Amino acid sequence: MMRTSLAFTLFALLLLAGAIVHLGTGARVIAPQTVVQALIHFDPRNFDHTVIIRLRLLRLEAALVTGAALGVAGALLQSVIRNPLGEPHILGLNAGAALAVVLTSALGLSLPFGRPLIAASGAAALFLLVLLFSSAGRSGLTPMKVTLCGVALSSFASSITAAVLILDEQTLLAMRTWLAGDLAGLSGETIRAAAWIAGIGFALALWLSPSLNMLALGDRMAQGLGVSLLRTRLFALLAIALLCGAAVSIAGPIGFIGLVVPQLIRRLVSVDLRVMVPLCALCGALLLLLADIAARTLFMPYELATGVMTALVGAPVFILMASRFFK
Repeated sequence: MMRTSLAFTLFALLLLAGAIVHLGTGARVIAPQTVVQALIHFDPRNFDHTVIIRLRLLRLEAALVTGAALGVAGALLQSVIRNPLGEPHILGLNAGAALAVVLTSALGLSLPFGRPLIAASGAAALFLLVLLFSSAGRSGLTPMKVTLCGVALSSFASSITAAVLILDEQTLLAMRTWLAGDLAGLSGETIRAAAWIAGIGFALALWLSPSLNMLALGDRMAQGLGVSLLRTRLFALLAIALLCGAAVSIAGPIGFIGLVVPQLIRRLVSVDLRVMVPLCALCGALLLLLADIAARTLFMPYELATGVMTALVGAPVFILMASRFFK
């Protein structure tokens, strides 16, 4: 309990400090005290205050929602398939979400709440295909088969996405930066719609946490304790799809946050999902903030896409984990 309380306090303070640094970072560097003043007592006549509230605050909100959603989605995914390498980007959810958004954009289709629900539908559809293919054969569903099928179907979906973009130059121009995983140039409407969808996914994750804890004991034990395996897994898949859809609709297919964050919380704090879910939200938001700060400052005055930074760190971590897990 002491470790959990300390972890919540520490991550909350680090997230607050990271948010202040993030708001002060950019082409025009703004001092932390000015950032705090703008948040507490906004003065529209002050140019720095206007930059923070009217421009940079949206990017901060996008990073917080995206990072938190990916962190929680990774924790749920690893728990449901019992695979420490489970991650939305690796197992095809992000690629499915991106493909759905690109296809509907190219066809001129739309839904209520727009991108988040479209992306969630694509993520769920492709992950169901991953589970279907990896369940085939005598050995059934194994961690290695899930990972390999996820990587293969993710590449397949990315190829279709690339083909659509090549054939539709207008969609390519509109989504080129978004597909690299970036937080720039977002509208408040997009972020608010995604936040609602992510909030529903987060609520589902908290509700499912006790059942998923029992699921970790094995299917027979969980059934003996009164857990409905089918209902728990279906609702978990819905929560994962909503969280991934919200994240991809904002920032595109950003990878590896969902891989690193749950592993970090599991090793340092607790394996109890009732604790992991909120902590993964805090840690995921913090990691994406740090990645976005690095993307904006390492090569100033030029900016990298945020997804490039997460891939540079996450890919070596995945290789290290895979080498240990499959040896």
